[in-house]
Amino acid sequence: MLVATQLQRVFILKDKGQEIRLCDPEPRWSTEAVLNFYAPTYPILTTAKISAPAIRDDAVEYRFETVMGTKG
Repeated sequence: MLVATQLQRVFILKDKGQEIRLCDPEPRWSTEAVLNFYAPTYPILTTAKISAPAIRDDAVEYRFETVMGTKG
């Protein structure tokens, strides 16, 4: 028998050379709403974009990518 389960969402932020894994505050929220939720805690997210989802380790990973602080 085939069983379908919903995968957990994980949001990844790269800040100062390290990856920060952020849990999903509310599964019903859109990815933009999650970005806005974490923006007061991580101000670098105010200019971030959300990458396409990738499935790894039974979770859907979204990356918050920003160009702020890079040269060139």
